[in-house]
Amino acid sequence: MTIDTKDLLNSILSSISRIDYIRPNEIPNIDLYMDQVTTFMEEQLKRTKRYEEDKILTKTMINNYAKNNLLPPPVKKKYSKEHVLVMIFIYYFKNILSIKDIESVLTPITEKTFDKEESLDMTSVYEEICQMEKSRIDDLQKDIAKSYELAMDSFSELPPEEKEYLQLFAFICNLSFDVYVKKQIIEKMIDDLADADSSAKKKK
Repeated sequence: MTIDTKDLLNSILSSISRIDYIRPNEIPNIDLYMDQVTTFMEEQLKRTKRYEEDKILTKTMINNYAKNNLLPPPVKKKYSKEHVLVMIFIYYFKNILSIKDIESVLTPITEKTFDKEESLDMTSVYEEICQMEKSRIDDLQKDIAKSYELAMDSFSELPPEEKEYLQLFAFICNLSFDVYVKKQIIEKMIDDLADADSSAKKKK
C-alpha cells in the first residue's frame, strides 16, 4: 500500500481553506414550504457531503427535529428564515452531538428567537458565529499541519512498508484525539447548563 501522505495533507489543508458558510442574504426572505427548504439546503450544502447519495435534509429529518423540540413548528406549513438558520446549526451539530444535547444548546436561542415578546435576532447570531469560525481557519490549518508532522516523526525505527501505514494511523489518532477532547468539553458544558437550568427552576 502506498499513500502519498504529503498530498493527503495538502488536500486537507486546501479543503479547509475553502470552507464557507451559507450567508443570511442567500436565504430567501420569503417563507418556504418544506420541499423548498430541502431543495435549498441540498443546493447550498452539497459540497459538504461525503458521498454523492447522502442527503443533506429530508422531510423525515425536519419532522423528527420538530418532534424532538429542536425546531419550532412552521407557520401555516411554511418555514421562516429563522427556521432555516436553526436547521443549518442542527446540520453541523448532529455530526458530534446527540439530539438531546442539540436541544439543550439550541432551546435558549430558539425560545427567544421565536417568542414575539422576547425577540432575538437569529441572523445576527448566525453571522457572528460564522465570522468567528472563519477567522480560525489559519489556526486550524497550523494545528493540523503540526499533528501531521508529529505523526510523520513516529515509528521512525520501523521498515518503510510498516512505517507508512502506522504513521497514517498516528495522524488519524492525533486528529481523533482532538475531536474526542473537544467533544468531552462540549458535553461537560451542556451538562453544566442543564444543571444550572434545573437549579433555577427549583428555586422558582
